[in-house]
Amino acid sequence: MERTVRPGRHTPLGATFDGQGVNFAVYSENATGMEVCLFDEHGEKRIPLREHTMHVWHGYVHGVKPGQRYGFRAKGPYDPGRGLLFNPNKLLVDPYARSIDGKIDYAEPVFAYGENGAADTRDDAKGIPKGVVVEDRFDWEGDAHPFVPWADTVLYEAHLKGLTMRHPNVPEELRGTYLGLASDPIIHHLHTLGVTSVELLPIHESMNEHSVAARGRVNYWGYSTLGYFAPDQRFAAVPGRQVTEFKEMVKRLHHAGIEVVLDVVYNHTGEGDHLGPSVSFRGLDNPTYYRLQTQNRARYEDYTGCGNSLNMMHPQTIKLVMDSLRYWVTEMHVDGFRFDLATTLAREVGAQVDRLSAFFDIIHQDPILSNVKLIAEPWDLGHNGYQVGNFPVLWTEWNGRYRDTVRKFWTGNRGVVGDMGYRLTGSSDLYEDDGRRPHASINFITAHDGFTLRDLVTYEKKRNLANGEDNRDGSDDNSAWNCGVEGPTDDPRVNELRARQVRNFIVTLMLSQGVPMITAGDEIGKTQDGNNNAYAQDNEISWLDWDEYGLHAWDVDRQRLFAFVSAVVAFRRRHPVFRRPRFLRGERIAGSELPDIAWFRADGREMQQSDWERPERAALALLLSGEALDWRDAKGENVLDDTFLILLNGSHDDVTFTLPSIEWGAKWARRIDTTEDTMSDGTSLEAGARTSVVAHSLHVYKRTVPVRGSWRPTRSTKGGF
Repeated sequence: MERTVRPGRHTPLGATFDGQGVNFAVYSENATGMEVCLFDEHGEKRIPLREHTMHVWHGYVHGVKPGQRYGFRAKGPYDPGRGLLFNPNKLLVDPYARSIDGKIDYAEPVFAYGENGAADTRDDAKGIPKGVVVEDRFDWEGDAHPFVPWADTVLYEAHLKGLTMRHPNVPEELRGTYLGLASDPIIHHLHTLGVTSVELLPIHESMNEHSVAARGRVNYWGYSTLGYFAPDQRFAAVPGRQVTEFKEMVKRLHHAGIEVVLDVVYNHTGEGDHLGPSVSFRGLDNPTYYRLQTQNRARYEDYTGCGNSLNMMHPQTIKLVMDSLRYWVTEMHVDGFRFDLATTLAREVGAQVDRLSAFFDIIHQDPILSNVKLIAEPWDLGHNGYQVGNFPVLWTEWNGRYRDTVRKFWTGNRGVVGDMGYRLTGSSDLYEDDGRRPHASINFITAHDGFTLRDLVTYEKKRNLANGEDNRDGSDDNSAWNCGVEGPTDDPRVNELRARQVRNFIVTLMLSQGVPMITAGDEIGKTQDGNNNAYAQDNEISWLDWDEYGLHAWDVDRQRLFAFVSAVVAFRRRHPVFRRPRFLRGERIAGSELPDIAWFRADGREMQQSDWERPERAALALLLSGEALDWRDAKGENVLDDTFLILLNGSHDDVTFTLPSIEWGAKWARRIDTTEDTMSDGTSLEAGARTSVVAHSLHVYKRTVPVRGSWRPTRSTKGGF
């Protein structure tokens, strides 16, 4: 069938269906020609895009409908020394494709260069994924963003496939899919646990890197983006319906009151280094989309460890990122983003990290993006790449300092006691000076990248041989403690200590100021057998084993773990004193009887500066006053809560704590003791009583009888936390 071709428009970019045909538009300022290629059962039809407006090649093709598979071929110089890699023999995926069909096939000639370095003249269309024209119509049925306040947020980081792949109550045809995540059994689990927001590992269409494919493995995590507008076809229950099924997933989760946050990878793409395949960006306009080395434009600047870095100094690349983000909010209804290796996005002139970069400025001013959840992974592999605490005011950050400090404290490291004070109280040392609140700290003990919580207390050395890299991959510095035995053991004392350590981490995470993030599976004792970099494990190593740990055959220990975690999350939700919207001061607020926070030594006396600088052991006590929340509800009334005392003993010896004197409270009821796997029965202690806190355990007490009197603040309270 002959297609009528008209000039069309240079905007919007991508393939836009209007009911009669499709407008194709693609950016390339260095190309000398462009073709859109339509694919059907009869083969390929190439249509020249003769119009060229503001570096956009465009044309309108009448009669093309949704479902049409397409790609581009770009003409221009092939001159690697100048960073130009045009090769019309290579089919290219539309960067704005909203759906993609097929996966890269490395058996085909998908590399732009030949053996002698010259342009490869073989056609690679059979081995290249194709864009798919889509129609935007979807019945959202009045869907609205839940808009969970940051102070109330509990994040749950999960891999969409791994969460559901082995769940026996999820219909088999939905396991590992968008609809599986939004199924009743998973929503029930999230509600029971107390999750408010799921943070999904990348769901943008991804590709398998050549180095991974050469080892016979796949990039399971998906941190290797091909299409920034396309939901990954891997997770569709019905092939080709990934856009509709993603929207249906979001709608169901929103109906359940659960937010959807996407882990997005705008720092690099899956095309890799200069030896990688030419699949999309590289062949369309290499210097526009990638940071090229100044001295050798045939090579890339690599701040990511993945072979390339996107060129965030080019207006079109910035536009691509912003268009993508707005698309996922406005058309796909997501509630926020976690930016992988976000430091790379802020590198501008001289590769320096600039918190006033164009990327941050545009988001700050954008009426859509400035109102969603923004989470940075605040580091990359470039010079001065660790930027925890340095992101702009709208941003929250994965707090790597929190993770490392809490891990070290619970291994008995007394050298982190001072730092532990900051981490428990929202990390004011990192976030207060730039106008942010405690919720800027995304607190986590584990994440997808590293040991699971169970493995953190079981292994000290990684076991990544299954990845095919001779155990060289993954971090060697895990601040992990195996509790005396490496790997699984039948020793009941070791296993009891490991279970207690897991509870210590969970309680610490939930009672710290800031936003807690749980890694999927930690609540049911997930193990990866010591693999701390399971990016290439699309199998039982990565998938949650619900049948063994979660449902019918759940062993008693893991049933009780899930019940304990759920109870602690609910405890946090009931008590706003653990999720304050402002930093603690160590002062009385609004006429309260007590200061908002006070710190104590094991002997019950308030801590002095020397106690922070030269602690005797990894032990610490803090009081949080519910009378001093500095927080008003929607009616303008002061929010009040109970007052709590937390005793933490991360050391290897039992520690006897003396409760504070009577002016802090007359009676205290124990609510949590991590030597037990349930919430405590409320054993009551009086002011000044002595109580033994077992090595590697913590107690939480609620004040039941206050005493009003002549309390006066002392200079010893470290109010900077």
